[in-house]
Amino acid sequence: MKLLILGGTRFLGYHLVTAALARQHDLTLFHRGQHAVAALPHVEMIYGDRHQDVAKLHGHQWDAVIDTSGYLPQSVRASAEALAEAIAQYTFISSLSVYADYRVSGLDETAPVATLTSEQLHQANAIDTSGPVSSETYGTMYGALKALCEQAAEDVLPGRVLRIRPGLIVGAYDYTDRFTYWAARVARGGEVLAPGRPQRYVQFIDVRDLADWIVRMVEQRHTGIYNATGLPQTVTLATMLEACRTVSASDASLTWVSESFLLAERVTPWTEMPLWLPEEAMPHMQGLMAIDCQKAQAAGLRCRALHETIRDTLWWHAAQEQSRTLQAGLTADREQQLLQKWHATQ
Repeated sequence: MKLLILGGTRFLGYHLVTAALARQHDLTLFHRGQHAVAALPHVEMIYGDRHQDVAKLHGHQWDAVIDTSGYLPQSVRASAEALAEAIAQYTFISSLSVYADYRVSGLDETAPVATLTSEQLHQANAIDTSGPVSSETYGTMYGALKALCEQAAEDVLPGRVLRIRPGLIVGAYDYTDRFTYWAARVARGGEVLAPGRPQRYVQFIDVRDLADWIVRMVEQRHTGIYNATGLPQTVTLATMLEACRTVSASDASLTWVSESFLLAERVTPWTEMPLWLPEEAMPHMQGLMAIDCQKAQAAGLRCRALHETIRDTLWWHAAQEQSRTLQAGLTADREQQLLQKWHATQ
């Protein structure tokens, strides 16, 4: 197949490129050239900003496009309109953040999505898109904007859009470090601060499993909406951290600290303490780690063993360790201070 990827230079995009090339597809990337990419002699590069340079896509023909970088509905609409006569299928990488209410477990693809007020949409449109844009750029508006992006693509290309809603994506080249923090921290050994209840479930997906499945879905001309994450209620935080210890042969010891203590110390959930969503303080978010992905599983999505994901994440992190600082998690000093204060209260 002839595939176009909008983006393709960071994390999921990088792995989509790898998966597409492994399956011998003819590949074109459209991106701004702001992130270094390995030499890809058999990949066509079109350089441009999707917010203002979609005209550069005219005059080409592809079988399908995978849009990894759509955050604003008007930009997705413009891309879909520019490609309407050039492609048979449009795959949009959305997010599980689209859903309106996470108070219940088992949300499937039919659950209501979030909406924005006209004022919020105006605020989103005013954000400077000339620099790096990510989910953090749009804050609490991110999910609703992704839902609007999905609808914009479907409006332009009815019946030709595949909407993929990934959960937490983990693995090599993850610039958020939410999973990498835990693998690296446990591997470092010593006393590790762990948040809340050990048996709380977590849910995520290895980026390679997601990328390979997306490419296969494109090959098979699937359309419609698919939640894409690991199976719910299969991995607890304790299971994950114990697996990190086993894979790294670490001497780490886990100290489980109460949520009330962490909140009193103003530890930030999800970023400063990755994968932690306080159960009492954030009841409206508990369903985020219990999403129904049966539809994707029926369509062939499979997840590799947890130990393999941890091992390969650690290999990648070790290779990068001298050149980058983790973007999530407690600093060593902050963790030590919290542990000392916790022990003093017990």
